[in-house]
Order: sequence, then structure tokens, then C-alpha cells
Amino acid sequence: MSQSRSSLQEKLRRKLEEVKSEEPGTDWLRDLVEWLYQEMLEMEFSAHLGADPYERTPHRRGYRNGYRERQLHTRVGTLTLRVPRDREGKFSTRLFERCQRSEKALILALQEAYVAGVSTRKVSRITEKLCGTEFSKDQVSRMAQALDEELDRWRGRRFEKRYPYLVIDARYEHVREDGQVMSEGVLTVEGINEQGYREAIGISMAPGEDKSSWGEIFRGLIERGLDPSGVVCVTSDNHLGLRDALQRYFPHAAWQRCQTHYQRNAEAKVSRRDRAEVHDQLRDVFAAPDGEEAHRRAKRMIERWRRRVPAFAEWLEETIEQTLTVFQLPKGHRVRLRTTNNLEKFHQEVKRRTRVVRIFPNRRSCLRLVSALAMEQSEEWLTGPRYLTMTQVETVEEPEKEDALQPVA
Repeated sequence: MSQSRSSLQEKLRRKLEEVKSEEPGTDWLRDLVEWLYQEMLEMEFSAHLGADPYERTPHRRGYRNGYRERQLHTRVGTLTLRVPRDREGKFSTRLFERCQRSEKALILALQEAYVAGVSTRKVSRITEKLCGTEFSKDQVSRMAQALDEELDRWRGRRFEKRYPYLVIDARYEHVREDGQVMSEGVLTVEGINEQGYREAIGISMAPGEDKSSWGEIFRGLIERGLDPSGVVCVTSDNHLGLRDALQRYFPHAAWQRCQTHYQRNAEAKVSRRDRAEVHDQLRDVFAAPDGEEAHRRAKRMIERWRRRVPAFAEWLEETIEQTLTVFQLPKGHRVRLRTTNNLEKFHQEVKRRTRVVRIFPNRRSCLRLVSALAMEQSEEWLTGPRYLTMTQVETVEEPEKEDALQPVA
């Protein structure tokens, strides 16, 4: 019957020994990947037929009928594979469909840039390496259509769960529009559902982060079934347009200002020699065991700076409570929701892929790649460990004191 995993591993070991002895400068990695893919095709075909080549077995379900060549574009170059055929014409490999959506989207972005004539020499070299040199506008269009349809369905999917917590962040990419390179915002909304799993529930592009841009994405979430009354708390930075949109579409949700962003803002308001002290004092406030102690430490910090840097102390007094909303949430949820760091980790992965393209030929190309990455990340989150242990969360806990924090204002 078909080759076992140990048999393939042994073949791979011998192949690795072979490539080690090849002349320097040969494309050994591409050859190795091509060989491995070919072995996987043969194993898949043997499983389909129920017999290895020349094997006699009563379980056979068909017979071999030669090969056809097919090219597969990968990061290590264009692979030329020999796809087995059976006499009945029933065999269809799944190998080519296993290429991740994000890989397809990255290749398409590079191809579009090359076809549009807007790529730099660096992008051109990468495109040639990844995709080969033979492709046309029509080929790129056909490749993009199927992937776009899948990603459009995913971005427009209906929600059947409640999302008590939202984490919101944005990053910027360079996109060519009307012959000019523009900085376009990629707006991302992460939802933590009632079972405690994360999902990427909103991906959109806009020229900036004004109230109308964020309002459009929030309105879209609500139209797709997100219940605004079920959102307990939103974590984000202090962008004014974002806060205005939150007040309009999620008026009953509490707002947690990202503590990491706040620390950076605070350190920028004092001299370089005072930054380490500000950093340590804020960390002490945020590490308080409860809201009452956090407020006490915050007041003590403000009084210390009132004598040294009055303007900084006044800013702290006006803003620091925005970072302490998280103390109104269940204790087990506070560490996860006090910053946008978990979403920024995803944005770092986006950056790792988009910097290969550098300048997207159009907005659609950028949205395709980011959506593909978000879709794959969301699937990992939903099938991985539970992010939060959820109890019945209907609203934030009652403030521990009269001057404690309020929902978004």
C-alpha cells in the first residue's frame, strides 16, 4: 500500500544528504521543495488508487495513466511538478489548494504591482523569484477573482454570537491611488466572544482614522448582527475620531485606554532624564491589586509631579483614569484587556508580509492580503486555547468609589 511517513522521512534524509554535496550557487532549496512536493503527489495518488506502483492488491481502485505537468509558484521559486493521472480521470489533487490564502494574496499583490509597472527593482526581483516571469493582466485577474470572492464572504459574514469585548487598532500601508502614493489606514476590530475566543470581526481600509471612517466599520458590524448593547468594554488608543465613533455606536460600553500607548504619551511629555521614573511609576499604578488602590497610587503620582512639572501633573489628572477602566472588569480579564498589545502582535505579522510589497498597486490589493492574514489568524484563534475564561458578563462592575471611571465620554 501507500508509503508510510517513516518511509518518506527516510527518503527526505537521503535527499538532504544529496543536496549538501551540490555545488555552491545551485538552487538546492527550490529543488528540495520540488522533490518533496512530488513525493507528496505520489503518496496522495497511491492512496487514491489503493496501490503503489506495480503493486498487486485486491484493494486497487484504478490504474495509472501517465502524467501531466503543472507549475506551482512558491516563495522558493516556480516548481514544475508531474501530476499523476488515472484511467478514469477521477484523481484531483488537493495539494495545490493547500497553499495558504495569505500566500496567494501576497503573490497576487506582487504580480499586480509588476503588471501595473509600479514596482521597484527590489519588488521586481522578488516577483520573479516567487512567481516566475510569465504572467499577464488576465491571468492575475482570474487568480484574484476566486480569492476575492472568498474573502468578501468572510468579511461580510453574519454574527451569531455576542462579543462582550472589542479590541481596536489601526496601522498604515502605502497604496497607489490615481497615480499617487497615499498612506491608507487598515482598521481592525478584534472581538472576544461569549465563549472566550478571539476573532477578527472587522477589517476595513480608509484614508484615515476620523469619525466617519470608524463609524462606517462600526455600522457595518452592527448591520452584520453585532449587538451594541452586548459590548461591555472596548480597548483602544486615544484617537479622537475613534472615540467619537464609539460614543455614537456603542454608547453603553466602557472604554479602556491602552496602557501601553498611554505610557508612551506620558514619557514624551517629560525630559529624557525623567522618562524612566515616569515609566516605573505608571507601571506601579497599573499593577495595583484593585481599582481603589490604583486610584490611590495615581493620586500620589500626580502630587509628586505637581511640584516638579505642573503641566505634566495636570495632564495626568485629566487623563489617567481613562487607563483604569479595566479595574471594573472581572479580575481574570484585566491583564488581557488593559492594552491593545495582542492585536498589535497580529499587525506585526501583517507588516512582515506587506513590507515585501512596499507599495500596493491599489487599495483592493492591500485589503486582499490583510484580509487573508486576518482570516487565517482568526481561524487559529478559534481553534487554539481559550483566550479568556468567561463568566456571565452583562456589564462592568459597580465603581468602587464615586469618582471612579465611566463609560466612553
